[in-house]
Amino acid sequence: MNQDNYQAILTAFHQMSGWEITAALMGVAYILLAARESQWCWLFAFLSTLVYTALFWEGQLPMQALLNFYYMGMAIYGFWLWHHPGKQTDTLLISRWPMKKHLGFIVVGLAVSALLSAYLQHSGQSQSPVLDAYTTVFSVMNTWLIAKKVLENWLYWVVVDGAATLLYVQTGYYATAVLFVLNTILAMVGFISWIKLYRQQTA
Repeated sequence: MNQDNYQAILTAFHQMSGWEITAALMGVAYILLAARESQWCWLFAFLSTLVYTALFWEGQLPMQALLNFYYMGMAIYGFWLWHHPGKQTDTLLISRWPMKKHLGFIVVGLAVSALLSAYLQHSGQSQSPVLDAYTTVFSVMNTWLIAKKVLENWLYWVVVDGAATLLYVQTGYYATAVLFVLNTILAMVGFISWIKLYRQQTA
């Protein structure tokens, strides 16, 4: 990385507002708490996405504002689901999907992403239509997986957050790219943590 790139990253961090930093920190808290299987992760998810919804709407990024509004709803759903899992158990248990389900999940995600990517390329509404489409679609789908406590959601997040890091680098959002590098690492930590918890459940 040359001096110009370092300067661009430092400039991006200086330009981050206090609200953006607060939202990012709450997002990190959400991941750390989710890795510990704490239902309070959803509170931080809600607050973080609430701030991001306002920031993106004010910044004239309506699609990102809509995505974070969806995240707010999923935070409420996730908290309710983890707190009221059903009559059989007091807490929602971590589960694993068979390969057939994962293949279906991936095929649906790729198909929807391809359609959205084609639309973005045709309309010219995105600087990076392919990465923008695929990261958005799989983020929406994977949020449902973590709400259902499907173990493999963390592996999807590793890929999605890694791709999002590349997207933000390509589009000049260097500070956000650094945050998503951290998210990628935390997703790996979350997967390891949930494997241990899953083994304890099934022991």
